[in-house]
Amino acid sequence: MKEIQIGGLVSFTTIDYPGKLAGVVFLVGCPLRCAYCSNSHLLDVRDGEYDPEKVFDWIKSRVGKLEAIVFSGGEALMQGDALLEYMQRVKNLGFNIGLHTNGFYPETLQKASQFIDWIGLDFKAVNKDKYKELTGFDLAYQHMLKSLDIWLQTGKDMEVRMTCDPRYISKQDLLQIAHELHDKKVPKIAIQKYIPYKEEKDCPTTADERAQFFTDEKLKEEINSLFESVTWRE
Repeated sequence: MKEIQIGGLVSFTTIDYPGKLAGVVFLVGCPLRCAYCSNSHLLDVRDGEYDPEKVFDWIKSRVGKLEAIVFSGGEALMQGDALLEYMQRVKNLGFNIGLHTNGFYPETLQKASQFIDWIGLDFKAVNKDKYKELTGFDLAYQHMLKSLDIWLQTGKDMEVRMTCDPRYISKQDLLQIAHELHDKKVPKIAIQKYIPYKEEKDCPTTADERAQFFTDEKLKEEINSLFESVTWRE
């Protein structure tokens, strides 16, 4: 891939890079097919809808107005060296660089770590079998764990996120993941409420099932005690 393929752009956000005013560049392509994906229109590898040079010119116009540019997707790291070159150009403008990632490309993350200041890493399920059920790819679990270890070694800022789709994660699963992350000395996590973005044909969930993680005060208290920061996103 000679240049990055961009499928979307958010010109201003206060939530996609915690603590910083940011813009978000959404890249097309992802190896996973998560049942609850909110960006399914970005999954297939194809030509982007935005000219990368025009987007870069827009990013230059945001110098002094935004603090960070976040690369998201899809899975941005799927675009390999083309992404790394583009990140470096944006970094050279003085922006902090953020990345939303499912962790499927640990080697590329290692290369990109020289440019990236913060990542949001998805921890989707408790083990490789649950990962395969959710994503269609059991290797995604091992790759994510490797990416997590690589990033922890950088000492840079991060947030590990869990989306609580009750079809694929239980309260006990969530607690087990939280303890695993605590043992790895992950400082910050976010627990996100599952919101159906499309019809749930096979196993529809109820509002109470989706809310159960956020109404269990004992669960929340135990998880909160394990980390420097826990964000509960409803």
